[in-house]
Amino acid sequence: MKRTVEVNNLSVSYYGNEVVKDISFSFETGNLIGIIGPNGAGKSTLMKAVLGLIPKNSGTVEICGESLKNVQKKIAYVPQRNNIDWDFPIIVKDTVLLGTFPNLGLFKRPKKKEKELTAHCLEKVGMQDFSNRQIAELSGGQQQRVFLARALAQNADFFFLDEPFVGIDVASEEVIIKILKSLRDAGKTIFVVHHDLSKVKSYFDDVIMINKQLYGAGPVKQVFQPESVQKCFNMTFTLSESMEVGV
Repeated sequence: MKRTVEVNNLSVSYYGNEVVKDISFSFETGNLIGIIGPNGAGKSTLMKAVLGLIPKNSGTVEICGESLKNVQKKIAYVPQRNNIDWDFPIIVKDTVLLGTFPNLGLFKRPKKKEKELTAHCLEKVGMQDFSNRQIAELSGGQQQRVFLARALAQNADFFFLDEPFVGIDVASEEVIIKILKSLRDAGKTIFVVHHDLSKVKSYFDDVIMINKQLYGAGPVKQVFQPESVQKCFNMTFTLSESMEVGV
C-alpha cells in the first residue's frame, strides 16, 4: 500500500476567479508539513479543497492510495478560530468528547472508554482543570488547545490544522507544536497552514509554498530558499538571521 499523500492538478475558483491553480504535491506519511504563502495566497482554500470541504474545479486527492471518502475517519481537521462559533453553549469536556463520535457506531453514545479518552486528551494539552468551563470563557490559546484535544480524541492518522497559532499566547503555541511533533514522531502526518516565516525551519520537515500557484513543495532545506520565498511573496526583503533560510 502507498504511504503517501498525493494531490494532483488541484484548482479552485470563487465567483469565476481562480484562487488555487494547478497545485500538485506528494509527501510520505509521518511528516510535519507547513503550508505557507502571503495573505490571500489560497492556503486555507487549498486545505479545504484537499479535505473536500469546498468544491474544486479539477484535481485528485489520494491518501495512502485511497480516495478521500475511504479515509475520512482517519482525518482530523482543526479550522481557523474565526470560523468557530465560540458562543455555542458547550463546556470543554463535551467539546473534546465530540471527537470520539466518528469512531462510534451509528446511534451509539459515548461511554466510559470515550470519557476516559477525553480526560486523557485534555490532560495532554494541559486543559484538564478547565473541563467544566464554557468554551466561550477561555482565552484564544486555551480554545485552540481544546480543539487540538478534540482532534486527538479522534485517534486520527492525518491532522489538518488551519492557522493554529494565530491569536494565541506563546505558552499555548509551545504546547501545541510540541504535541504536533510528538504526533509526527508516532508516525502521524500533519499539515499546518502557517504564517510566521521565522518558525518554518524549526517547526516543519516539509513545506508547501503557494501564492495561488505552487512555488515549491518538499523538504524545508530545499524549498525554503531566499529566492523562492521572495518570488512567492512577490516582494524584495532581507531575510533575517532568525529565518536561517536554507541553512
